[in-house]
Amino acid sequence: MPEARRSRVRFWIVTVAAVVAVAVTASLGRWQLNRADQKLALQAQMGERSALPPLDNAALLASTSTPDAAAVAGVHHRGVVLTGRWVPQAQVFLDNRQMAGRVGFFHVMPLRIEGTERVVLVQRGWAPRDFQDRSRVPDVPTPEGTIRIEGRLAPPPAQLYQLGEAAPGVIRQNIDLPELALETGLNLLPLSVQQTGDADDGLLRQWPAPAVDVSRHHGYAFQWFALSSLLILLYLWFQILLPRRKRIPHGPDAR
Repeated sequence: MPEARRSRVRFWIVTVAAVVAVAVTASLGRWQLNRADQKLALQAQMGERSALPPLDNAALLASTSTPDAAAVAGVHHRGVVLTGRWVPQAQVFLDNRQMAGRVGFFHVMPLRIEGTERVVLVQRGWAPRDFQDRSRVPDVPTPEGTIRIEGRLAPPPAQLYQLGEAAPGVIRQNIDLPELALETGLNLLPLSVQQTGDADDGLLRQWPAPAVDVSRHHGYAFQWFALSSLLILLYLWFQILLPRRKRIPHGPDAR
């Protein structure tokens, strides 16, 4: 193959590869910006929901009467004011949970909604762990009879990494709602409540706001766009500018 033809083939191979690489990196940058916009929209949506009037027993049951997961997620972060009775025999202490920079338990207890058999899982608050006796759990006051709680709706408690199968018992690493419903026989709603209000039971309720970190996406977008720009500059230099410079005569013979 003549040298001129080989040069043209190399030129077009490099050109196609550069176009593909620039398109891919630029699209990844745009995807990161879209993810940031989605999270900003989610943050605004959470703020709007938290500002709405709190749901009572009937409104909560009506909002969760459908099995549609999207409909249930649509009430997350709404405030609630519920009445019902605690189900202390089904309480759980979730291990290795942090609040205010300390590690301990999340105390989780089902609340049977007044007048129904429906039950909602309530994250009552955080309690320190006894590191001398790791099998000991805090004695959390649990009033009998009908009680009234305030809180906000949230997904079930976050799942932490655990080794092996989940063991039953009052101290657990994670909770799976369908499994807990099967284990206890309770008719659990497909969400939970993070209790707020007065902490006269000794529990800490400084629940962190849901993390909506858009700076990470902006940083990734900048990296992808910077790589895309670098590819364009390298292509222009090695494929156009440098060959052109080589073709221009230099020195005394150039006259």
